[in-house]
Amino acid sequence: MSTENSPPPVAADPTMRRVLACFGLILAVLGLVVAVSLNNLNRTVATSDWVNHTHALITELDVLQPTLAAAEGGLSRYLLTADQRDHTAYQDKFAELGEHTDVAIALTAGTPAEQQQFQQIALLLAKRADVASRIIHFKKAGDTAALQQLLNEDAEKYDHRELAQLIEKFRSAQTDLLSARDRTLYLQAQTTRWTVLTGLGLDFLLLCGAAWLIRDALAARTLANRLLQQTNAQLEEKVNQRTAELSASNAQLAAQSLEDRWSKQALEHQNRYNLLIIDSIADAVFVVTKLLNVSRLNPAAIHLTGLEPVELIDKPLARVLALEGGKDPAKPNFDPLARTLAEGHELRDKAGLLTTKGGQSVPVRLSFYPLRDRDKVVGGVVILQHSAPAHP
Repeated sequence: MSTENSPPPVAADPTMRRVLACFGLILAVLGLVVAVSLNNLNRTVATSDWVNHTHALITELDVLQPTLAAAEGGLSRYLLTADQRDHTAYQDKFAELGEHTDVAIALTAGTPAEQQQFQQIALLLAKRADVASRIIHFKKAGDTAALQQLLNEDAEKYDHRELAQLIEKFRSAQTDLLSARDRTLYLQAQTTRWTVLTGLGLDFLLLCGAAWLIRDALAARTLANRLLQQTNAQLEEKVNQRTAELSASNAQLAAQSLEDRWSKQALEHQNRYNLLIIDSIADAVFVVTKLLNVSRLNPAAIHLTGLEPVELIDKPLARVLALEGGKDPAKPNFDPLARTLAEGHELRDKAGLLTTKGGQSVPVRLSFYPLRDRDKVVGGVVILQHSAPAHP
């Protein structure tokens, strides 16, 4: 076939790959923006949690000294008045002081440095509570001398400024940390802002590039459509020729299929007719396999043996039939019928004995015809004719 009018080969269009690459870059930029934003957001949330934690710790530090002063003031009033209400008031204040101390200890538990620093404050507060407990013990015991001695020793040894300095130092450190975290939050917010703006700018540029590629591809496809119209006119003629050839081939195949179906139906009819012919024969007919097992028998064989088909099918024929002279003393396993089947010969009008269902032996005349499939013996047909016994 001539190829002079064939269209030139069309090069692979890389536009789709370029557009997909642009969209892939857009998705990558969006993914980077989302990842950075989420990272900054998580850090901001963590920083906010820490800020709240620090504010709570500072709040607890701010109430320690006023609560201790109120508790010791109540203790002093009780020593002067011995009033039970003053006793209850100072006990409540010391209990409140213990609660604030426990909360501060829990808040510093996550940071070993803060925990160690606050431990000094907690020890001083515990000493003040122990001194108050001893003062109340001597007061209730009425030991005025011991009480006065304890008060004098406490006045000499205890310095309120030490506790105030420790608390102020700890609070100042927490305030500095808050300032540092505020700066960190600001930088994180700025990073998130610039990341989002940069990502949006890059995505806009990539979208513009993808739009230009699509417009260029549309122009190229318009030109390709013109070439396709010219090619289609040539292809149409070839398709018509090929269609005519296929129509002729289909007609030929349809005729062949019809002949095959007729042949198959004729074969099925022939098989059915053969079975009807076998069933209509008056003589007993056994169809045997190559191993001399019964595969089919006609009604005459059922009548002659008195056995049902289920009692004979797939059973050896020798179960009910024996040839006269079939047992050679020199060859105990010699069977003329098996030898005839193996050699593919016919055997006609041989005397034999048929054993019926009741155990009677009926003399018969046997004829054997081998069955072949492509020159290969696959079984045989045994025909038995009832023969009357000879009279003496």
